Amino acid sequence: MSTAAPLSSLLFTLLVLAIGLERLAELVLSTRNARWAFARGGVETGRGHYPVMVVVHTGLLVGCVAEVWLADRPFVPALGWPMLALVVACQGVRWWCIHALGPRWNTRVIVVPGLPLVTSGPYRVLAHPNYVVVAVEGAALPLVHTAWLTAAAFTVANAGVLTVRLREERRALRAAAPTAVGA
Repeated sequence: MSTAAPLSSLLFTLLVLAIGLERLAELVLSTRNARWAFARGGVETGRGHYPVMVVVHTGLLVGCVAEVWLADRPFVPALGWPMLALVVACQGVRWWCIHALGPRWNTRVIVVPGLPLVTSGPYRVLAHPNYVVVAVEGAALPLVHTAWLTAAAFTVANAGVLTVRLREERRALRAAAPTAVGA
């Protein structure tokens, strides 16, 4: 292993740690927003998939670092730089989503009955822009350092989690505001 390889692996590990810290900040905000929602009669649904989602997202971060170090994955600039640009763009869009939803944003499915759907920000264009961000970032982050097994595993696992989550979210939104969701 050349000197450049451990350095790039170390820098990649620091990137993954930074993403992990960002996720912790999201959890703090999510907890605060959950209190806000529950204080206004918010109803949580789909609790069963949440622990699986946490494992899948934690697995992404652990898998990125483990695959790069254990499988000695190289940094390939032609792949790594564009994937890093995608990861950075994903952070911007993620926080745009969080800002657009305001105190209604949460990592769990908590809906306050009677509130209209958010149709501002990225929600003008897509019904679920944050889920697009999660899918793109879940593939791009590992590929920054050619951790293709992690990218593939996360993509498959995330598709399963999102299938359940979208079903739960649609059901919760229909129950809270039937005319807004086309029940």
